[in-house]
Amino acid sequence: MKNKYEDIQNTKANIDTKHDWRQLKFSHPERIVRLATSFSGIGAIEHSFHRLGLKCKIQFAGDIDANCKKAYFANYPITEAQWHTDVHDFNAKPYKGKIDLFVGGAPCQAFSLRGKHGGFEDTRGTLFREFARVVIECQPKVFIFENVKGMLSHDKGHTWKVIKETFEKDCGYDVYYQVLNARDYGVPQSRERIYCIGFRRETDFKYPAPIPLKKKAYDYLQKEFDKKYLLKQKGVNFITRAINYQKSYTQINGDVILCQKRNQQFNWHGDFIFHPKIVTDNRTSQNDENLFAVSDFEESYYNLKEPKKYAIIERDGSKEIMVKVSENEINPKEGRFRKLTPRECLRLMGFDDSFKIVVSDTETYKQAGNSIVVDVLMALLKQIDITKYGTNV
Repeated sequence: MKNKYEDIQNTKANIDTKHDWRQLKFSHPERIVRLATSFSGIGAIEHSFHRLGLKCKIQFAGDIDANCKKAYFANYPITEAQWHTDVHDFNAKPYKGKIDLFVGGAPCQAFSLRGKHGGFEDTRGTLFREFARVVIECQPKVFIFENVKGMLSHDKGHTWKVIKETFEKDCGYDVYYQVLNARDYGVPQSRERIYCIGFRRETDFKYPAPIPLKKKAYDYLQKEFDKKYLLKQKGVNFITRAINYQKSYTQINGDVILCQKRNQQFNWHGDFIFHPKIVTDNRTSQNDENLFAVSDFEESYYNLKEPKKYAIIERDGSKEIMVKVSENEINPKEGRFRKLTPRECLRLMGFDDSFKIVVSDTETYKQAGNSIVVDVLMALLKQIDITKYGTNV
């Protein structure tokens, strides 16, 4: 197999600069893509097919997290027989020749190398080994393997060398990989991930080129939300500490959100919203534990471009509603802070509101932070023209 590392890392020659992937047409939109996933989470690739209006048939899926299973079963057509909980116990051999696309983001714990010979034998005891084993057993026409950017530099590049050699030599695939940032594919989130794609047959593939970011985080906010998402004194004190925003641990009213993490909403890291007070709002800091004076915190936090658009009013004592007001109708020196809602976190991962939330807020935050960004997968599916690998049955 040809070595693509230098091209990708230095010249970016593996990016298709001649075409706008949004304008590409699927060659066989009527076909059904036989889809399989492991480490399935909440089904980012499945939701990508939904948003693209493509047909797919789930062959198998699986995740060790019971709450992921609950969310997955609520949103996609699947039976117990098609689900595997522990990938170590899953036998993919019966699916050989029956998978068009296999997708997963196996957590890649550090390899325990013995002699660093490279390839499949060096991956013993890791979840990556299980992903590669499934590829070997079911031999999909195409696979997509997603992981954190740091995997490229881990162990001075040796870890990725082992992964790449495993896919090429042991699995027998033509392999491409590239770091893509979600903000370059339509979602206002700084989330860089490796997207490694393997083709059963040698293929001339280039990754989709970045597109202009036309939406801001504000466009993904709910216009109505429960008051339980507003922060009290302890939370506000933490997120407004100078060291937190100086080191980009926290951000308030940002246009492009920080990379979502599975635990960001319950350790007060990540993105937060500041809603300035409306002048007709009679609530005070004495009778509203969520109302704070901006002067108590670092002023540099509140150079907001359009504070008026974040204004909220109370409804029925339990809800807050964002409203349109003029500049002279707000008091930007006072306001309320809140965390993102679970629905907003899902939206910022590319899941539209058809996705059913059936688990707790805590679990939904985790699921969103662990997911793959749907919009990036959509770009990849268009660039690959995944329908040409589909079937007519």
